[in-house]
Amino acid sequence: MAALLKARRALGVAVGCTTRRLSQLAELPEIHQMLRQTCRDYADRELAPVAAQLDRNHSYPAKQVQELGALGVMAVEVPESLGGAGLDYLAYSLAVEELSRGCASTGVIVSVNNSLYLGPILKFGTEEQKEQWIPPFTTGEKVGCFALSEPGNGSDAGAASTLAQQDGEEWVLNGTKAWITNSWDASATVVFATTDRSLKHKGISAFLVPMPHPGLSLGKKEDKLGIRASSTANLILEDCRIPLGNMLGQRGMGFKIAMQTLDSGRIGIAAQALGIAQAALDCAADYAHKRTAFGAPIGKMQAIQFKLADMAVALESARLLTWKAALLRDAKKPFSKEAAMAKLAASEAATFISHQAIQVLGGMGFVTDMPAERHYRDARITEIYEGTSEIQRLVIASHVLKEYQP
Repeated sequence: MAALLKARRALGVAVGCTTRRLSQLAELPEIHQMLRQTCRDYADRELAPVAAQLDRNHSYPAKQVQELGALGVMAVEVPESLGGAGLDYLAYSLAVEELSRGCASTGVIVSVNNSLYLGPILKFGTEEQKEQWIPPFTTGEKVGCFALSEPGNGSDAGAASTLAQQDGEEWVLNGTKAWITNSWDASATVVFATTDRSLKHKGISAFLVPMPHPGLSLGKKEDKLGIRASSTANLILEDCRIPLGNMLGQRGMGFKIAMQTLDSGRIGIAAQALGIAQAALDCAADYAHKRTAFGAPIGKMQAIQFKLADMAVALESARLLTWKAALLRDAKKPFSKEAAMAKLAASEAATFISHQAIQVLGGMGFVTDMPAERHYRDARITEIYEGTSEIQRLVIASHVLKEYQP
């Protein structure tokens, strides 16, 4: 990553400017091409060969995460002054895609640390909070997590039952958070809790909590269908006391912080889905060249060619939507609709492509000797977390209706 930063300075132009000059999504700026190739090479060399073992053993890729920290990938958008790479969101989405192509679990670990943990601190934190809570999480030695969901609220982020009550110079947190990615491996978390029930979603606030910490415990590590090398568990708060200064943003801003963070996070999940989809297409196309039937490679069969064509169109369409959302965010323009469209398109493309890949491989697609079945399992979660596909459709429809409102 140091070489990338040196190249950027040699170009004599800010990354944000290079992205804004893109009149069409036809070619990436040079710095982004370099980053993409660096992450692709790393994924091919260090992630793809061990992805099946990490998945099988539920093993956190600590070595790889630290190496990615050294590359700057664990804090892509964080300024260099705080230990990050100082790049933009397009760069971040490219990195997540390429890493997820090698190992989807590693991709989501990187995504959560960048967008869900560091993202809200970078945007809403005080200078003191940024100095305390960001630099230790840029190197890969530590990762963070994001505690919004609860056992009873699902996609209803405004129904937080976790409570935060002020007691002198401390906040006291009580409640349970569910489905927390990175939980077992995290050293800090952004927690959302209600500070005023009467205000409903406007009474939710955000807090920074170190891990481990008195009053904070973890539930069992979930045995999941996919992304099995990333940890997922409940986060349990029982009279968990933190200083008043650990509130992130102003009192009652929690829902706003959560929604804005999820808008950005959806671009990261779209990128993860793209990586899974690309890996599945790679697997299917390679097999179509090597497998023969009726005296010829199956890639010469029209039925197989049609499948590969449909897979390629779905993938490239979703990729362009994801890049567009990232570019709009980098240009500080509204991007909520585009982020929802990107996540919806990419997650459904990943599910479709990984399913089609298994069809191309036939019986070989159903066994763990080939990575296609892992891609199929990994793809499914991208339609669920950081907003289900149904929620994405509601977000998109609300924007469309506003655009056509008389």
